[in-house]
Amino acid sequence: MKAIVYASVGNRDVLELVDRPVPEPGPGEVRVRVAFSGVNATDWKCRRFGHVDGRLMYPEVIPHHDGSGVIDAVGPGVAPERVGQRVWLWEAAWRRPQGTAAEYVVLPSRQAVELPPGASLELGASIGLPALAAHRCLTSAQQATARLGPGALAGRTVLVAGGAGVVGHAVVQLAVWSGATVIATVGTPEKEKPVRAAGAAHVVHRTSGSAAADIRAVAPAGVDLITEVAPSANLDLDVEVLAPGGTVAVYGTEGDGEVRLPLRLLMGRNLRYQFVLTLTLSPEEKEAAVADVAAAVGDGALGVGDDAGLPLHRYPLSRTGDAHDAVESGVTGKVLIDLG
Repeated sequence: MKAIVYASVGNRDVLELVDRPVPEPGPGEVRVRVAFSGVNATDWKCRRFGHVDGRLMYPEVIPHHDGSGVIDAVGPGVAPERVGQRVWLWEAAWRRPQGTAAEYVVLPSRQAVELPPGASLELGASIGLPALAAHRCLTSAQQATARLGPGALAGRTVLVAGGAGVVGHAVVQLAVWSGATVIATVGTPEKEKPVRAAGAAHVVHRTSGSAAADIRAVAPAGVDLITEVAPSANLDLDVEVLAPGGTVAVYGTEGDGEVRLPLRLLMGRNLRYQFVLTLTLSPEEKEAAVADVAAAVGDGALGVGDDAGLPLHRYPLSRTGDAHDAVESGVTGKVLIDLG
């Protein structure tokens, strides 16, 4: 099979297109013929900075956690009926050397989730880490439900910082599906259209000078939850618009990765900062998130493409380096490797 590998940390030139043996599924595993491999920020960061203390966990790594395809073989203990299923994949490369940047990938059966007939393989490869991160953010508010679904967030107001981003897009769609009032911020006017296409009822221009007033016009008592990709840059705005007892769920970093919090103010209003990294959630949290996201897919609540507010950018396997660069540069939309 064709695969992208790297054996040392570094820039895109460490990526190599190679031939490798097609893997065989072991007990409890399935093998998937990959159609699309989804690229996330964590993929280029692991390539550049390593997995642990600047080092790789394995002599050779096939990157990418997310993807979609068709199960073509199963290992002992897996129902033979799974062969032929169209599936979306999550955490394929978490504590494993072989991710989805290859024509075939083997992973535990539970990490290959069946796609309903109406869901495209492009959507399947776009779910994974972004949707699971969005789920954790939306369930991290104080007195919040641990599960999402129709009505689960009824009566709550969610502010989505960076609503045009891949995780922001998933937050908007899952929050709307769960009944929340959704306000999204954007940094540039051209990002308003895709955020509205994703389902946000209200869009605020973060750099307008009236962002706080615009948010308060929608939520006079403040917002219950903010999902945040830039906690340092947005600190003042977040604190100004949070309702007492509100939560900021932080899933991204910027600048030097540090934020200075006004502790007395936060304590006085009983505010919470919840930091989110999907990969290190508990197994129970991951299983709940996967189940809820799968239900949202089944309900048609998640979508990709221009009409759904998440443009798709496709690259062949041989241009995986370009795909990594696109994600690192902050391209609007979802970057996919098309394995045909």
